[in-house]
This record gives sequence, structure tokens and C-alpha cells, in this order.
Amino acid sequence: MNTLHGWQRVSFVLLHVYVLGVCGVVLGAMAVQFVGKELPCPLCMLQRMAMLLAALGPMFIIKQTSVRGSDSKVDQSIGFGMSIIASVLGLFISGRQVLLHILPDDPGYGEAVFGLHLYTWAFIVFSTILLVSGLSLMFSRFMTVSKSLDRMGPASRVTVWVLRITIAANVISVFTESGTNWFLPDNPVQYELIEEFKEFLRSRSSADGAQKAS
Repeated sequence: MNTLHGWQRVSFVLLHVYVLGVCGVVLGAMAVQFVGKELPCPLCMLQRMAMLLAALGPMFIIKQTSVRGSDSKVDQSIGFGMSIIASVLGLFISGRQVLLHILPDDPGYGEAVFGLHLYTWAFIVFSTILLVSGLSLMFSRFMTVSKSLDRMGPASRVTVWVLRITIAANVISVFTESGTNWFLPDNPVQYELIEEFKEFLRSRSSADGAQKAS
């Protein structure tokens, strides 16, 4: 089995840290949502999606290391290119939300975490992703994993599943909050899918009661 050494091994480990770090940020935001009972607005959801898109870049590079005959330099460019595009998109979205609440007397949306609101943290995260992706491309001579592995190792498989679970959890969260509506409300106050299900049960109960009365 092929193994990595030196800078290639460091680079390969950092790719996993990259993916898991982004997943940790998204899961942390979801913890604030459910534990703190703060429903995310549409801009918040878009920021989470942009983060997950950014994580797909290094995940693509990790996956390609187990593909025989793959061009590692091309994979590096594609992966970090994806992350750069996603982080630029995320910067626009989070920056817009920061500007919406930039006035001195504006309390902002949601509670602050360590002194900053989540959209401000998102702006910092996207800036960091952009910086890391750019540096990785600048030093690709040392950071490119040019050696193909025989198969994905345990750490890589765990990273894949963490990313999958985070994406799935985010999709479920969006669907639960929006219900059967096409758009999320600007200031959500309830999980529409749960309320729709309760309304369905009430209508069924009323229909059954009316049928028994007749």
C-alpha cells in the first residue's frame, strides 16, 4: 500500500482538517439553532450552503488521491478553485447580512456568540477559507499530493461521512423550516413542516369527529 511522507502527508492531513473544520462550523451553527432555539433566516441558510460547497473542494482532492491515473495538479486546481468560488459567494451573502445590521442601535439578528453574531463569524470563516485556498495554490509545488493511494483510509472515509451527515442535516433543517413553501420567511418564528403536520392532524381529527356525529 502506498503511503505519503513529508510535505505531502502534511498537506493530506490539512485537507481533512479543512473539511472537518467547515463541518464543525456548520454543526455549531445548527447547535445554536436547536439548543438556543434561534431559527436561521434565508441568508443564514445560504451561508451554510456556501460553507458546505467550499468543503467539497478539499473533499474532491481527498477522493481523487485514491483514483489511479488522476492528474494531481489538475485536481488541486479544481478543488481549491471550487472553494474559492464558494467562499467569494459566501462573503457576499454574509457581508450583506452584516451591512443589514451595521447601524449602531441595531441589535442584529439572533444572539451573539463570543461577542459576534453568526453572520459576522461566517464572514471571518469565508475570509479564512479564501486565504487558505489561495495559499494552497501558491505553494502547490509543496502542497500538492502527487502520489496516488491504493484506497481511501479510515480517516478519509470518516471525513466523507461527516460531510455527508452535515449536508443531510442541513437539508433536513431547511425542509423542516420551510415546509411545503418555496421560500423561507425573512424572520422565521416556527418550523413550518411541523406546523403543517399539526394542522393536518387537527383537520383529520375534525373530519373524524364530524363523520362520527353524522
